Amino acid sequence: MLAILIFAHGSRDPQWRAPVEAVAAAVRQQAPDAHVACAYLELCAPDLPSAAAQAIAAGASELRVLPLFFGMGKHAREDLPLLMEQLRLAHPGASFRLLPTAGEQPRLTALLAQLALEPAPPASA
Repeated sequence: MLAILIFAHGSRDPQWRAPVEAVAAAVRQQAPDAHVACAYLELCAPDLPSAAAQAIAAGASELRVLPLFFGMGKHAREDLPLLMEQLRLAHPGASFRLLPTAGEQPRLTALLAQLALEPAPPASA
């Protein structure tokens, strides 16, 4: 079974999670047979190792991690590859694939440019 883990930084503000969970919900809708979950680097649960363990316990053997980082900062360049290596060592029977960060996706960049160029909605009175 395929598992897709939507991975984000995390925040103490519970409202911060809403867009991350919306991405997971959209993935679930498009891939109903996949195990889809959110995971966070810090300040929120579950963390990536816990989410991966839950996915594997649910029967996943192929896990994809989609990092919702816009920039290629320290977390994306250093912390995440280290976490991925730890996951591979902890679960040698599973296949892990780290997808490019959201900010590295040309389609997302094009969509953001399109959104910036759309006419503004009429002002409310």
